[in-house]
This record gives sequence, C-alpha cells and structure tokens, in this order.
Amino acid sequence: MTTLSPAEVLAALKSGRPVEGDCRSAVVEPVRDGVYRVTTAASGPDRTLLFFHSGGFTAGSTADDLDLCARLADACRAGVVSVDYRLAPEHPFPAAVEDCLAAYRDLLGEGCFPVPVGVSAGGSLVLAMLLSALDEGLPMPAAAVVLSPVVDMLFLGESVIFNRETDWLTPEYLAAMREDYLAGHDPVDPLASPLYADLAGLPPLLVQAGSGEVLIDGITAFASTAELQGVPVTFDRVEGMFHCWQAFAAVLPEAAAAIERVGAFVRRQVPDGPGG
Repeated sequence: MTTLSPAEVLAALKSGRPVEGDCRSAVVEPVRDGVYRVTTAASGPDRTLLFFHSGGFTAGSTADDLDLCARLADACRAGVVSVDYRLAPEHPFPAAVEDCLAAYRDLLGEGCFPVPVGVSAGGSLVLAMLLSALDEGLPMPAAAVVLSPVVDMLFLGESVIFNRETDWLTPEYLAAMREDYLAGHDPVDPLASPLYADLAGLPPLLVQAGSGEVLIDGITAFASTAELQGVPVTFDRVEGMFHCWQAFAAVLPEAAAAIERVGAFVRRQVPDGPGG
C-alpha cells in the first residue's frame, strides 16, 4: 500500500491534483431516492451510522465519500445509511437540513436509533439536524460525530487568515460557499451556524479537527461552547492536520488512525448487544 505524508497530500490538494488510493470494499444498496445503505464484512447488527457527506453544501455524494463510509463501517462495526441531500445553489438552505432530518425521522420510525456522522458540510448538517430534531421533540441519538465541521458561517476566527499555508481551503472558497448555500439568509441562523445555537440537550459529541485547518478557531469555540452548555464533548484536535484529512485514509496513516478513534468512540457509546 502506498502511503503519503500529510505535506504530500496537502500539496496535492492545493494544486488540484487527485489523491488516489485503494477504496475499501463495501456493498452499496439503495434504500430510497438519495439514500443508500453501505455495509462491509465488519458491519454488525447493533449499530447504524447516519452519514452526511462533504462538499461545501454544493457538491459531493455517497459515491464521493464511499471509502470513508466503508472505513467508518469497519471501525464502528456498523452499517451506514448515507444521504445524498439536496445541493446548493439549486437547493439553498435549509433544503439539506430538511433532507437530513427526514432521513433521521425515517430511521426512528423503523425502530433504528442511528449515530449521526458528518464530515465538513456534513458535520454542520449533523448539528443542524440534531437541533431541528430537538425542536420537534424527537429522541436524541446515543452520540454524534462531526469531522472538520463548518460551525460558523461568519468565518470570524483568525485561523481563516493565519492557517492559509496549512490548509487547502481559502477565504475566497468559504465566501463563495456561504453565498451559494445561504442565498442571502442570515449567516448566524443556528441551523446554518451551530456555534450560535442553544446546544443544551445535544447528545455526547466527538468533535474531530486538525490544528492546521482554517476553520479550527471556530471549531474550538464550538466545542468549548457546547461543553459550557452541558453537552459531553470529546474534542480530538490533531496537530498538523488540514481540513477533511480523514477522507484520505487510503494513503494517509494519520487519517486511518483518526477513523479508528471515531470507531472507538462510537463503540463506547453504543456497546455490542448480548452476544455481540
């Protein structure tokens, strides 16, 4: 297996070159339009992840994040239900939040209590979905996982400027993403920027982010705010890592290790059933 250093992966991302590796084997089955079930040989009956993909709210799909889904399934010993939510600018905020909440509601209706997991934009959607579910009086999951989440659409943290050399996201990209996704909506709406939400009542969270991310200041503030509001937070801040490094586990050992920590967290929160 070919491995790359974080610097090599970051250089490829900054230059627009693809980072290619062997995709983990998985079985993908359609559940309904835009919703897929992803399983591997390690998937067990006791856990289901509800996965929301990356892509800046304007791109991405289950297919694009299939290797990550498969590796999460292996690490968590879980099946994965992945949602291809509607994308901006054709479908601006809050369409994606509505799609994610509908998927969560459907699983609850089937007697399944999934652990939501999202990466980047998908991490933001995990939090927005949970806040919407709280408003509706729906039961909370045992835990949730957000990987390099977008939590502040104002992008006020100094890291947005000072971490430009250590990340591949740029202030220009973030501004364009906000314009496409919000389409003029208030950027401090809690469902768009969970940093400004009333977070009391959320389930235990694993928040994972890299110290080199342009978004790290906002993510750190979110983790602190959630803890102050009584949310159990495990903040896994990884030195030297850039935005969404977890997606490159096929070639980046630090990404594979991060996914294993996600698996350990989920398995602690949702233990195996009898005989599991």
